[in-house]
Amino acid sequence: GQAMLNERRIATELMDDPALPPATYRAVLGDLAQVNRVTLAHRPTLNFLHHAIAGRKEFSLLDVGFGQGDMLRTIARWARRRGIAARLTGVDLNPNSAPTAMAAGTPDDGIEYLAGDYAALAGPYDMIVSSLVAHHMSHDQLVAFLRHMDREAQIGWFVNDLHRHAFSYFGYPVLAQLMGWHPIVQMDGRTSIARSFRPPEWRALLGEAGIAGARVSRFFPFRLCVSKVHA
Repeated sequence: GQAMLNERRIATELMDDPALPPATYRAVLGDLAQVNRVTLAHRPTLNFLHHAIAGRKEFSLLDVGFGQGDMLRTIARWARRRGIAARLTGVDLNPNSAPTAMAAGTPDDGIEYLAGDYAALAGPYDMIVSSLVAHHMSHDQLVAFLRHMDREAQIGWFVNDLHRHAFSYFGYPVLAQLMGWHPIVQMDGRTSIARSFRPPEWRALLGEAGIAGARVSRFFPFRLCVSKVHA
């Protein structure tokens, strides 16, 4: 099983197909939000914010590729509970993401959801985060994204992604079937893991992007995260 995962797979995911009907895309995003809950995916990002914010009473944050907006809503709740004023913005290339995220939340969340390209947004932001986005990018797109975050994020940035690992690859389909997730979520999950990275590959990407001082950390289950806090 390990040998087939030695190379990062270059394949596209069904959810990235622009021809996917909006209702199907909404169903997929709903199930992906559940994947995030079940696999404790929000924890590493909140953990990062806790350390990066360290006593500040306010911050601005951009979430690139927000999907159903579940990470942003979790961050909003986290900040509210701590009395921290958070200015939260999400940007997603898929125009169906913003209406889906708005429908899943409430206006009280105070989150701005935008459709478009992160590179076109006027910054700067204190934090830039992403979740399950890196593996959708090509090598060059990812190097450009890392450089952008390192330049634009005033306090720091956090990439929450999958770990290309046999445990994930063989464990995920079992979990997806048990949970009865959408067939696209079941199939894409495996593709995602095969398209994701391993620690030495992240270190090489960071080197190519000219970024020093970033951390590559594993979180159980399935996650490999990359982060940097500007000293």
